Amino acid sequence: MRNATTFAAGRDFDVLCLGRFAVDFYAQQIGARLEDVTSFAKYLGGSSANTAFGCARLGLRAGMISRVGDDHLGRFLTETLAREGCDTSHVSVDPARLTGAVVLGIEDRDTFPLIFLRENCADMAIGEDAVAEDYLARSRALLITGTHFSQPHVDRISHLALERAARNGVRTVLDIDYRPVLWGLTKRGDGETRYIRSDTVTAHLQRILPRFDLVIGTGEEYAIAGGSTDPIEALEAVREVTKATLVVKRGPYGCVVIDGPIPRSLDDAFQGRGVEVEVLNVLGAGDAFSAGFLSGWVRGEDYEHCTAYANACGALVVSRHGCAPAMPTRAELDYFLANAASIPRPDRDATLSRLHRVTAPRAPRDELAIFAFDHRNPFFELAQEVGADEERVPRLKRLCVEAVAETEAARGLAGRIGILCDDRYGQDALNAATGRGWWIGRPVELPGSNPVVFDRGRSVGTALIEWPSEHVVKCLVAYHPDDVIDRRLENEAQIRALCEATAASGHELLLEIIPPQGLPRPPDTILRALKRLYNLGFMPEWWKLEAMSAAEWRSVDALIAERDPHCRGVLILGQAGEVETLAQGFRDARDSTTCRGFAVGRSIFHAPARAWLAGEIDDAGFKAAARATFEALIDAWRKAREAA
Repeated sequence: MRNATTFAAGRDFDVLCLGRFAVDFYAQQIGARLEDVTSFAKYLGGSSANTAFGCARLGLRAGMISRVGDDHLGRFLTETLAREGCDTSHVSVDPARLTGAVVLGIEDRDTFPLIFLRENCADMAIGEDAVAEDYLARSRALLITGTHFSQPHVDRISHLALERAARNGVRTVLDIDYRPVLWGLTKRGDGETRYIRSDTVTAHLQRILPRFDLVIGTGEEYAIAGGSTDPIEALEAVREVTKATLVVKRGPYGCVVIDGPIPRSLDDAFQGRGVEVEVLNVLGAGDAFSAGFLSGWVRGEDYEHCTAYANACGALVVSRHGCAPAMPTRAELDYFLANAASIPRPDRDATLSRLHRVTAPRAPRDELAIFAFDHRNPFFELAQEVGADEERVPRLKRLCVEAVAETEAARGLAGRIGILCDDRYGQDALNAATGRGWWIGRPVELPGSNPVVFDRGRSVGTALIEWPSEHVVKCLVAYHPDDVIDRRLENEAQIRALCEATAASGHELLLEIIPPQGLPRPPDTILRALKRLYNLGFMPEWWKLEAMSAAEWRSVDALIAERDPHCRGVLILGQAGEVETLAQGFRDARDSTTCRGFAVGRSIFHAPARAWLAGEIDDAGFKAAARATFEALIDAWRKAREAA
């Protein structure tokens, strides 16, 4: 069925979304009463914001129009949207109100105890400046959700936005998004009730329906809009007041699209076939549906494609925890559409899960200079050697962070600098480094173990729960493809456990591969090690490898391009080499397409750390000495790249 909607050309945005913008706190215990839940996951939420997020993730030029409080939750929301490429220039900050929030549980597939914490919250106090006419005129479409017609102030602002959109040829979309509690029809703690008959709400909706080009809703939502629980009667009542394209969501049965007169049966309308998946919970499916539909609609694609995107997006979200973080990327959606019949459990499909992780927007890391001081035994041994108190080591690692910060500022390396640091001596250092936009790696291996043993025991995933999401899991494995079979298999089993743990936690993984001493080292050892690990299905985001010849780098580049084009890159390790030795390694890697920089430790910190612990230099002296070597390595890396 042809999509006959026309859109203005030359616009900066495909869609702007006006409406709820809040934080969702999802219960992590599935099947429990909200009263019995013990922990929550924090996600971006609010129907309009979810849709904006989903549109951006699917490649639309999206923007959000709303308001947040001057608080941590508000900053979380705007930063989350911005990372997806969604414009937040018209998300204002309210100095007097807090950001809205929602607390919800998942009892079963259809039941989700839901409490809206929206007492005088920021997004319900949105100002006229947020819907500035010059901003609206830059978009092809404007979406508004029903909540923003439920109270006098936001109703007025929404009408103002519609008036300005109409004057500028902006297509308008209504997601009915009927929440009786937000219309004051239920007790305040009853957020899960989805339908209560109300003549007042029906009359209100019918006054605004003529102003929309596209209306999206469930059967229950059309019942409130049309004032009847009979689906055809409801749709006929809606059609009497609007010429809009009507999209009716039917859950696992898909959806229907009605562009003209209402048919005698929904079965006679254009059918968008649903996708059958194992449902975790239906909450959030509607917002994903809207994002999917809009991703085709604003591009002028026919309704067959629009509904396929919509139904697939809805199916993916109902199978996962949360709404916004469950939204698919375009690569993920394309894969699912091509293989949906064989993926009844999207949450358990390895390829789909990996695409979900690696094709979402990530901070660019094309060049990295990393100061590695995640060592534990070497710092302990240095303290013992000079008779220093081991308790001084955490202070030393804080100085390492300060040195990196000074180098970042002096050399203009924002987004291109990082650290490797442990939490045994370096927790304070990690705390100081987190939130700066640095690349931050943390070790999980027990130093010197072969086969590798995790520092916190076999259940490494338990430890990752405590880590900030921006931290990268680093694991050094003394791995050789020709190692004795028992040791090789144990190392591989540990790597598998680590890959599974990071996939579940969402942390990126760096594997550092150093063949153990005492085994033959032909030139292709590293290449064969990587081939073996790829053959086993291990695809870490990062590799950390020793310096190689130019020919070896070409082979590694080709292997990574073939096996994992989403790999973020390779870092060169130092192995306590001299600066000139390391510089030669940089020159050998200058033509590499996968090498992103270096992660060097003892070459930088060993001599000044020993002197500082011995009392021979002060804090400033340590930082100056560490910076001198670190910056010499940065210069050597850049000189090598410039010569490429």
